[in-house]
Amino acid sequence: MVSLKQLNYALAVSKTLHFKRAADACFISPSTLSNALTEMEKQLGIQIFERDTKKVLITELGKQVLEKAQTIMLQVDDIEHLAETQQAPLSRPMSIGIIPTIAPYLLPIILPAINRQYPALQLTIIEGQSEVLAGKVKRGEIDTAILALPYDLEGLLTFTFWQEDFYWISHKDHHLAGRDHISAGELDQAELMLLQDGHCLKDQILDTCMIASNSYHSVTASSLETLIQLVAGKMGTTLVPQMALATLMAANKSLRSVHLSEPGPHRELTMIMRPTYAGVKNIELLKALFNRQLSTQFG
Repeated sequence: MVSLKQLNYALAVSKTLHFKRAADACFISPSTLSNALTEMEKQLGIQIFERDTKKVLITELGKQVLEKAQTIMLQVDDIEHLAETQQAPLSRPMSIGIIPTIAPYLLPIILPAINRQYPALQLTIIEGQSEVLAGKVKRGEIDTAILALPYDLEGLLTFTFWQEDFYWISHKDHHLAGRDHISAGELDQAELMLLQDGHCLKDQILDTCMIASNSYHSVTASSLETLIQLVAGKMGTTLVPQMALATLMAANKSLRSVHLSEPGPHRELTMIMRPTYAGVKNIELLKALFNRQLSTQFG
């Protein structure tokens, strides 16, 4: 009979397409992993992997086996999490993914409150882009993730805990720097600098301002902090979410912020989870805590 351990090994290989890296991830030797998968293939009577000294390929039948294996392992994970319903709230380890345009601004606000209210909670924080984190949640590799909407999250549940607008950032010498509000139509797209492709914040800004993706300034960056330094150097302007505003502006007295007057909210912060995840009560508790802390911070 095929074992859960063999299924786990097979999924590790499918993720890495490399036997040694998969073995390292499973904390076993490559020979142990290879023997276990060879035995599994004999038991099933099909070949799952084509392998030689250079590469690993998944057969068509293997793809079907691995898809079912993923479903089985998710169900096993859900069974193990059922124990959470019989224990004190947020007393078991939890893994949370969070995108880079939220992590450095949200974590200092919520982590002290989590430590005070739920001292037994052992958190693992994983930073990554939305697509990567959503995939990890779907595969059961992490319990939940904090993303910004709008974003396509088909098949996942969302628990929205905050809404916010964007602010236009310019050097104080910019001719529009003294405004209280600014519309998207007043922005000079040629000087607007945004994050590089892959960051959902970039797409949300383009959608909010109704800007074509190929019409903005050629300067892009991998972090909001870099964009702010570019603005301070008079290389252009940018847009940032409200949550990041105080932190980004604190060390840059030469900058000015102006509220973007397009209909809002411009983005929503949400926690996501699989529909079958057994820890929904814990997600709801964290959602309430996040909302309270952000309401206190930003009003």
